[in-house]
Amino acid sequence: MSDLSWPLWPLLPLYPYGQRRTLRQEVVKDTIWTFDQLQGILYVAVPIRMTIIKLSSGGLLVYAPVAPTRECVRLVNELVALHGDVKYIILPTVSGLEHKIFVGPFARRFPQAQVFIAPHQWSFPLNLPVTWLGLPPSRTEILPAHSRQTPFSAEFDYHTLGPIDLGTGQFEEVALLHRATGTVCVTDTIISIPENPPAIAQFDPYPLLFHARDTASDPIQDTPENRRKGWQRICLFALYFQPSVLETPQWSTVLKQAISASDRSKKAYFGLFPFHWKPHWQRAFQPLQDRLWVAPILQTLILNRAPQEVLNWSEKVARWDFQRLIPCHFSAPIRATGYDFRQAFCFLKQHPLTPYSLPPEDLKLLQNIDRNLSQRRIVPPAQPKI
Repeated sequence: MSDLSWPLWPLLPLYPYGQRRTLRQEVVKDTIWTFDQLQGILYVAVPIRMTIIKLSSGGLLVYAPVAPTRECVRLVNELVALHGDVKYIILPTVSGLEHKIFVGPFARRFPQAQVFIAPHQWSFPLNLPVTWLGLPPSRTEILPAHSRQTPFSAEFDYHTLGPIDLGTGQFEEVALLHRATGTVCVTDTIISIPENPPAIAQFDPYPLLFHARDTASDPIQDTPENRRKGWQRICLFALYFQPSVLETPQWSTVLKQAISASDRSKKAYFGLFPFHWKPHWQRAFQPLQDRLWVAPILQTLILNRAPQEVLNWSEKVARWDFQRLIPCHFSAPIRATGYDFRQAFCFLKQHPLTPYSLPPEDLKLLQNIDRNLSQRRIVPPAQPKI
């Protein structure tokens, strides 16, 4: 078996499927490390991240585990040899399947660790007991309402957002503060988009180069410019699904172009390239880069269901004394303060002090999805801004 092998990939069949590279990076010397892997659909692959923090009393705390491949476990065990066992594993979300799927397998690789999970866990289409989701029953606990009730309260604090009712399920996220380093870990609520592809995406640049093409007949060319171009388009896909600068040609045209494609292999989806980017597509990416955002999907489909609750949570987090954020996706670490965090949620306010917003034309598809789901009463309607 390869060190990169992830045999449980059929449980959540996302790219890169059964082979996952892990990149460990030191954030705070001898104290905080991130472990990045890649995950996505149709080569729209973005980082997914685990954070490990050294405890002052010895041992390690893990926030949001990733796939425990042999490589990943070896990298963790190198830290264990220096700093002590994995003592605590935290699952900080109830709706993020891409995070939940790894917690059970990861916990089994570190049998001495105590597992803490966000409350109100659920599954779809059947709402199964958490022990049926692969979590070890004898050492899994629900995070208490107050961090002072946990065995790691001397070093950490946390605030839980939610649960927010989504009809078929709930949204919930736990923001975790490491007081000594002024570092806040978040899961999905906050992101920052880098201009250039992150290091984990550069090990195998094929997804970047695939999306850097303008037509199916364009050859795959590995250049720094193409890597950057492909990354920025991947970000637009991941955030908006279909931004306004993207056109989808008719399938008759796509099939015709596939005949003359430069690569008709299985890896290249047999020459199918159902995308057409408008000449000014970079304008859609420019407002996104290097600032704190709430992901468009969360803005239009989730957090607007409970604006006051979200603002109250963001205010609690903003009051912490911190200077660094580590989200589970895209850039990390991010230099940020409570002010920056607070401003990221201004889209929920009618009259924000320093307004900035995502381009309305890029949000149209997500807003149409929101409207259709609400009209069919699949999800509760959005609430007015505060």
